Amino acid sequence: MIKTSIVWFSSDLRLHDNETLVRAIEQSQEIVPVYCFDEAHFNLSEFGFKRTGCFRAQFILEALQNLDNSLRAKGSGLIIVIGKPEEEIFKLAQVYNAKKVFAKREVAHEEKVTQELLEKKLWKVHCEFETFSTSTLYHALDLPFSIKDIPDVFTTFRKKVEQESSIRPIFEKPLFIKSPAISALKLPLLEQLGLQKVLIDKRAAIKFRGGETEGIKRIQTYFFDTKNIFNYKETRNGLVGENYSTKFSAWLALGCLSPREIYRQLKEYESLYSANESTYWLKFELLWRDYFRFMMKKYNYKYFLQHGIQTKKDTLNEHNQELLQQWIDGRTGVEFVDANMLELKLTGFMSNRGRQNVASYLCNDLKLDWRYGAAYFEQQLIDYDVCSNWGNWAYLAGVGNDPRGNRYFNIEKQANDYDKNKTFRNLWLK
Repeated sequence: MIKTSIVWFSSDLRLHDNETLVRAIEQSQEIVPVYCFDEAHFNLSEFGFKRTGCFRAQFILEALQNLDNSLRAKGSGLIIVIGKPEEEIFKLAQVYNAKKVFAKREVAHEEKVTQELLEKKLWKVHCEFETFSTSTLYHALDLPFSIKDIPDVFTTFRKKVEQESSIRPIFEKPLFIKSPAISALKLPLLEQLGLQKVLIDKRAAIKFRGGETEGIKRIQTYFFDTKNIFNYKETRNGLVGENYSTKFSAWLALGCLSPREIYRQLKEYESLYSANESTYWLKFELLWRDYFRFMMKKYNYKYFLQHGIQTKKDTLNEHNQELLQQWIDGRTGVEFVDANMLELKLTGFMSNRGRQNVASYLCNDLKLDWRYGAAYFEQQLIDYDVCSNWGNWAYLAGVGNDPRGNRYFNIEKQANDYDKNKTFRNLWLK
């Protein structure tokens, strides 16, 4: 039994279904929960955008306050540090004489490098580093193929996984967490992170509030109170309002919700009421989320290159700052694109239908480098998830996992199909 261990929370800000936390408690006499504001996540990217914008930063702060409340209710608490994780976590390991650091396993390139740097430093002071996969519906070890052999076409992947793999049960919340005395939570102000507080526009589809408690509440509302899940497949391409889609994405991205907990409650809904195409479709969407994570693990940094995971390098788009800025500001003159871009700029959210259209427009009509669009989304989105964001953008740009190549959207037809009465466009353009 280890005397003291550190649990490094990152994008797994919850107590339910958190194997990292459970294993740390099992193996340690006491644990020290830590969150590090990685300074790299608040710098400008190579594309000129903040890595984390004000909307998501506010959501993170709310989630951390909620996590601290939950930890204190169990006898623990949360320590906040700011800087380079490989330095700050290492310092804490020395302060507490920790013999092991437990963390969520990262798959994206920069996050993996950070974990590798920390692990090397910890080994020098005889402190172990162990990670656990806590982000996916299906565990990587349960897939019917190794990561390097995962099919590059989603449908092939989905059919085989659905036939041959099973979803593991969730880890229950710990009943009690023994920790040394932990001082009251000290959250940084947005200004300390280099950001200004911005009020979310009152036209926002939903008021996202960070934290596990709010995420669980959203499941209860969408599944059991309103039963909107029953019509999810028909309404998921909506544009206006809180309940056309689940809106689970922000809590999933930060790990305030576990996909397996969503699945567990989905099965409970089906047992109480019924299963239908809509309940299956939610599992289908969660599987897409898994797929992008496994693809990121397979191809690593290639998702951040202009030619993506493809080998073709001939028809690459160039950068044009003026056209990009018009797209960002909702000044392209294409109403459906502009309305969606204004929603993103003023609220930190955009519907799935909107995201596909504005991405197609940037890549195919403006003919810009898709990575600037992906980087802007990284800054703006409350529900930014590195794997889903870059995976989806590469897909739309024709350099990802789309077997059909460039996916061109006829914006006018899309607007007529999904905003027939101009409700959405009128909401944002008038």
